[in-house]
Amino acid sequence: MKILEKYFPQLTEVQREQFGALDALYHEWNEKINVISRKDIDNLYLHHVLHSLAIARMVNFRPGTSILDFGTGGGFPGIPLAILFPECQFKLIDGTGKKIRVVQEVSTAIGLKNCKAEHLRGEDEKGLFDFVVSRAVMPLPDMVKIVRKNVSRQHQQNALPNGIICLKGGHLDTETAPFRKIVQVQSLTDWFSDDWFKEKYCIYLPI
Repeated sequence: MKILEKYFPQLTEVQREQFGALDALYHEWNEKINVISRKDIDNLYLHHVLHSLAIARMVNFRPGTSILDFGTGGGFPGIPLAILFPECQFKLIDGTGKKIRVVQEVSTAIGLKNCKAEHLRGEDEKGLFDFVVSRAVMPLPDMVKIVRKNVSRQHQQNALPNGIICLKGGHLDTETAPFRKIVQVQSLTDWFSDDWFKEKYCIYLPI
C-alpha cells in the first residue's frame, strides 16, 4: 500500500481504504479461484495495482469518461483505475466467468459504484467507450481488430484523443510496426523507479 502512496500521494481517505482492502480480498478469493499466480499474490500492490495505475500516467481521465477493460482477468487494470477515477464509468469484461465473479465480489466489497463487470468476450461487446484498456491480453494488432468497433469517434473530452491504452512487456517492435506512425510507447521506468518496471511499457493508440 505504501508504494501507491509514494506515487499517488493525493489519494482521498476513501481511496486509501478501498486500495487497502484489496490485499485481504484478493488473498481470500485467490484461495478459491486462482486469478493471480500463487507466487505473485504477495506482490499485489507493485505487480498488479501500481502496474494498472500506469495508465493514469498516460492520461488523467476526466469526469464522465467511459472506459472498457478488455480481458480484465481478476480486475486489472479496471478495478484500480475505477478507484482512482470515481467520476468515470468502467465496464470490465472477460471470457472466463469465474474471474468475473471475483471482480464482482471485490467491487461490491469495497463499494465501487462506477464499475460494472460482465462475463463477455470482446467480440460480443457492442458498447461504445472513450477508451479501451487492457493488460497483456493479446498482440496489439489482434486486439485492435476486436475492439476498434468499441471506441467512440464522436465524444472527445480528454487530453488524448479516444483510443486504446494497453500495458505490455518485452520487445514490442513487431506488434507496434503496423501502427508506427501513430502509436505512442512509453517506458514505465519513466514514471516508476522500481526495477520491476524495466522493459514494461504503456502503449497508446488513437483510433
